[in-house]
Amino acid sequence: MSESQPFTSTLDVLARMLPEHLLKPRVGIVCGSGLSTLASSFRDVVEVPYSELEGFGKSTVSGHRSALAFGLLGPGAGVPVVAMLGRFHTYEGHKLSTVVYPIRVFAKLGVQNVIITNAAGALNPKFPVGTIVAIHDHLAIPNMTGSLNPLFGPLVDPDHPRFMPLSDTYSTKLRRLLFLAAHELQLEDSAIYEGTYAWVSGPTYETPAEGRFLRAAGADVVGMSTVPEVLAARQEGMEVLVLSLVTNPVIIPDSYRSIKAEVKAELAGQKVKQPPAQVVSHEEVLSVGKQKAEVMKSLVAHIVELLN
Repeated sequence: MSESQPFTSTLDVLARMLPEHLLKPRVGIVCGSGLSTLASSFRDVVEVPYSELEGFGKSTVSGHRSALAFGLLGPGAGVPVVAMLGRFHTYEGHKLSTVVYPIRVFAKLGVQNVIITNAAGALNPKFPVGTIVAIHDHLAIPNMTGSLNPLFGPLVDPDHPRFMPLSDTYSTKLRRLLFLAAHELQLEDSAIYEGTYAWVSGPTYETPAEGRFLRAAGADVVGMSTVPEVLAARQEGMEVLVLSLVTNPVIIPDSYRSIKAEVKAELAGQKVKQPPAQVVSHEEVLSVGKQKAEVMKSLVAHIVELLN
């Protein structure tokens, strides 16, 4: 057991704090910004603060809580599930091993399916704010440049693949259950799309040029999380579903404002109208997350029921 991967200690604490029927969750859920209420539909809930678990960091971003929630979802006896009420990001200063540590703990608890949610910016102009995007592929710029990949270094488990294929990363089985759940909930066809997620390190939102680049590269939405957890989950052999909630459009103007032209016009005695500045805020992200939390919660609950 290495200092950075204290699985035995973590599992021992959970075994002491959890009742027997919650000790082996089948589904793991990662809650994105403003979406920690997804766990409010659990029964027999037991929350375990991250501070009680060696190897866990502290989530410092507004809209994230620092606790695991264990409980049951679905009718009858229910399906045992576990949810991260707040995730970790590298921009907070966490090591990648810390970012993905909870996912590896999920695997050791027996989790077979992981549902990861996030708040994302829309690169695709066809995806309005409030759209849920079922991710079918990703573009991970930090991975491609060699600076941020959670699979760097010695293998956590000798049975893990050293070179992992990613062509089948996003579970078709779980996406099928998602759309069956959407049908049962009678959601409009435009409520959920499929698309490609671009992972950027953050914490800055994209410049117009960066947004234009990512859109041209084929990405539909962009965010500052998720891909590290996805890679760890796949390395651990789990099925993965990612749901991105579009909370804001990425600001990509068709053309740039010309200050030179404005100054020339002013010098010529013409009145120049100042356009309003377009910016994205985290408060906007949290607001949309709160508005759509009930839909996301219902979808996740129905998917878990269909897995039962």
